[in-house]
Amino acid sequence: MVAPKKTYVLKLYVAGNTPNSIRALKMLNDILEQDFQGVYALKVIDVLKNPQLAEEDKILATPTLSKVLPPPVRKIIGDLSDREKVLIGLDLLYEELHDRHLDI
Repeated sequence: MVAPKKTYVLKLYVAGNTPNSIRALKMLNDILEQDFQGVYALKVIDVLKNPQLAEEDKILATPTLSKVLPPPVRKIIGDLSDREKVLIGLDLLYEELHDRHLDI
């Protein structure tokens, strides 16, 4: 019997359509489509339009990616151009490798 896959809940905080914001969204979409097909929910928050959300979540820089679920909450700041660092920084790569190892 195969265990149900976890659903990852992610928030990407950006500041308008800056080059770094656009790059971060593109890189994140690439990662999610390649490795997490159908097991994620992504909310993109523009801190220029919703500064209160950034303040509530203690976001000090953009772009910032926050993994809300599964716990623990993890955050990574930057344009997300280093795929491996993004996955490791959010504890996604370790869990995926661990799950694949259990399937063997």
